[in-house]
Amino acid sequence: MSSPARTHPSLRRLKTRLLAAALFAAAPLAAAQAAGAEPAAGEAPASFAIAGVRVFDGDKLLPSATVLVRDGLIAEVGAKLRVPAGTAVIDGQGATLLPGLIDAHTHSFGSARNDALRFGVTTELDMFNASGQLTAAKIERAGRARTDRADLWSAGTLVTAKGGHGTQYGVPIPTLDDPAQAQAFVDARIDEGSDYIKLVLEELRDAQGKPRLNTLSEASLRAAIQAAHARKKLAVVHVSRAEEAKLAIDAGADGLVHINADRLDDPQLVAAIKRRGAFVVPTLTVEHSAYGAGNGKQLIADARLAPFLTSAQKDELARSFGWRVEPDKAKNASENVRLLHQAGVAVLAGTDAGNPGTSHGASQHGELELLVAAGLSPIEALRAATSLPARSFGLSDRGRIAKGLRADLVLVEGDPTADIAATRAIRTVWKNGYPVERVAVAPTLQPGAVATWNAGQPGPRWVASYDSYMGGKSKSQLQAGQGGGTALAAKGELVAGLPQPWAGLMLVPGPAPMAAADARSVRELSLRLRGDGRPVSVLVFSGKELPGTPGFQLVPTQAGQWQQVSVPLAGMAHVDLSQLRGIALAAGGAPGGFEFEIDAVELR
Repeated sequence: MSSPARTHPSLRRLKTRLLAAALFAAAPLAAAQAAGAEPAAGEAPASFAIAGVRVFDGDKLLPSATVLVRDGLIAEVGAKLRVPAGTAVIDGQGATLLPGLIDAHTHSFGSARNDALRFGVTTELDMFNASGQLTAAKIERAGRARTDRADLWSAGTLVTAKGGHGTQYGVPIPTLDDPAQAQAFVDARIDEGSDYIKLVLEELRDAQGKPRLNTLSEASLRAAIQAAHARKKLAVVHVSRAEEAKLAIDAGADGLVHINADRLDDPQLVAAIKRRGAFVVPTLTVEHSAYGAGNGKQLIADARLAPFLTSAQKDELARSFGWRVEPDKAKNASENVRLLHQAGVAVLAGTDAGNPGTSHGASQHGELELLVAAGLSPIEALRAATSLPARSFGLSDRGRIAKGLRADLVLVEGDPTADIAATRAIRTVWKNGYPVERVAVAPTLQPGAVATWNAGQPGPRWVASYDSYMGGKSKSQLQAGQGGGTALAAKGELVAGLPQPWAGLMLVPGPAPMAAADARSVRELSLRLRGDGRPVSVLVFSGKELPGTPGFQLVPTQAGQWQQVSVPLAGMAHVDLSQLRGIALAAGGAPGGFEFEIDAVELR
């Protein structure tokens, strides 16, 4: 992160100063999607009542009430409600019932939605995702089947410029560079399943303040917002500086999905946001993490949360962005939230989970605490995570505890309207009226073939990896190998500038890049490799410490010749298969273009 030209944390996702970490800081767009649980045939949620419980209904506190649930919906709420005979009754004495929490800014890949649900986040509003899962997400959230993951709304593919944020992850995405094409571009996103439109208004700058990533022109920004509104979709804008926030609001944005921390907002900007009726999702969790004031380690240490965190989640929460600490900017972010809230601007709770120092579900509890520290009362913070995002994004069936709404519920010990940290003491989570199993299960990687190229795209375990996260200019893209078939190619350019430039691809064993998987049943990696004459480095990342020292094997290649390669993972120095994090194949040699292909990949 550079100053005065600020770089927003989500633009340097998974950045670290070390080569080892950067090699597996790869595109989450290619991470495997976790499958939701299927309901048993004919299964229906049981009717039950929660009696004598303190109820925060999304807007106000009911000191004592009974909530009746039937067929996955809230049937009745009342202080003197009579429970039908034969209905199971849960004693709510000493506890508070909350609507299922809504995280208003996530990036939901892999096991994200499963992790979220264990911590009472029943809905995630995703801000950049692969369009392939959006149709299934719409079907899931429309029904009331038993599930082990949160519902998903998503912006799908964001609106960005050529060479802008979102294009640096090695997965080709469409870009908007001609304002005249804005309506067609937005229409295409909606056809893919985008629920709302997210636009990027920010340049990524290097340490000298020079732009490294482009941003939308003002004309494209205005045209795309107008196009979204023409299709009756919300237009939300990623900003990180006050001048960008001002332009976005002037262009008609419905919401800002980050808070600027470059300076304290002037009264004119705050008034403009209020006058526009826009909401703000400040994502204080990631702002504080980016500037060295993150609360991830405190969440790991909280005994109310720790038993339900997977090892991968603990790793995520413990990570940092890896650049210098700037506490003044963290303070600016919180103070700007206070100014906006004081002016009556709707502030929504969102974490930007998927970034260093965050984890789905658990970080929403940390976000609530940060909002209270920034000036919201506990009840106002709870509204920011329930009824306010539901109203702001038009989610009419959730966010409140009221007759006819979905029975997404969280029962917690104590009173979070007095002490916001009480949201962490969860007794039970219900999704669609079903109780949620909260056991944290570590992912296991089994031996078997690993798909490379299929149906016009890389297999779900492969992502591109290159040195842009270190300030390098090397590039790598994944594409089909020569001659078709199932071969996967990494093609790009090594660019001088770093002591050790690199580019290539990485196998992701866990639910997301850098997430650990138990691979103790795997002994070796076998594959066919065709290089261009450059050596290919195989680096195996594992263990508890991040980034750690990788296992290493150098493979010489002969231009155009296929060769069989075996990498003995078991017994390799510096490799702990109980926590396998990634296997990278990187082009070596002098700067210049490169290409290598892999096929017949198998874990044995």
